[in-house]
Amino acid sequence: LKSSRNMALDAAKTRCGRRPVSRTHTFRLLLVAVLGLLVPRNQSWLGSRVRLRAVPRRAFAVADITTEVRGEEGTESYRRFFLNKKQELSPWHDVPLRTEAGEHWMVTEIPKMTKSKMEIATKEESNPIAQDKKKGKLREYHGPIFWNYGYLPQTWEDPNIEHPELKVMGDNDPVDVVEIGSRAHGEGEIQEVKVLGALGMIDDGELDWKIIAISKSDEMADELGDIADVETKLPGVISGIREWFRWYKTPDGKPLNSFGFDEAPLDRAAALKVIEETHEYWQQLRNSAESGLWTGK
Repeated sequence: LKSSRNMALDAAKTRCGRRPVSRTHTFRLLLVAVLGLLVPRNQSWLGSRVRLRAVPRRAFAVADITTEVRGEEGTESYRRFFLNKKQELSPWHDVPLRTEAGEHWMVTEIPKMTKSKMEIATKEESNPIAQDKKKGKLREYHGPIFWNYGYLPQTWEDPNIEHPELKVMGDNDPVDVVEIGSRAHGEGEIQEVKVLGALGMIDDGELDWKIIAISKSDEMADELGDIADVETKLPGVISGIREWFRWYKTPDGKPLNSFGFDEAPLDRAAALKVIEETHEYWQQLRNSAESGLWTGK
């Protein structure tokens, strides 16, 4: 198989007397190439109900968290709120970062093989999940994302701090997670994940970490201990993630995203340092008087 990057570049260069291939078409070719790498694993693309696991935190446990949809799906009114015994809580500030087993909780915003650009509303009270908007329109990816996508609670990429090596500031959001397991999560599902590595993506001049992880309940979890294991046992997954996120905004006329560290993924130890650092930034955010974000204070 050609690499997904080469397939996309070949498509972009094709002229042959015809009109140039559009960026949307190029991105769709990339999606087909990435999917071709992943489908042979016989992964299931079917979703499932939200299943939450217990870990105590103060007066509540993650297993006690439920979600409630308000508004109409596919409209600006849609919101998914998180509740504990019918009381609203923040899936950013009230869900713990670490599990009792020493791993991390992930909150899924976008289940795999879906296209709606869902994300927590960092400026709204209780931080519900909503569909992102761009220029007054609800955002949709131009093709499905092939992995579960969400964030680590109690983390924050500080837009006022410059990374010493990459020389860019944080993107003002929680740290993103790309979960590479076989099962599609539900929107709002909270899963215990094993951190494997990270990609340092630079999007529109901002640092946008992509933590690569796998659900602890996935059949491959015990076989993957670090990012090198992903390269060996799941070839094509890391390059697929990198190329998907490199190209996904180009159909809208945006430039290609880039990646720091010579585009290489960082290992588990480095990814854990990123998480610890951004957790400290989140603690500072919670103590700050004014940020423009809803922190529950």
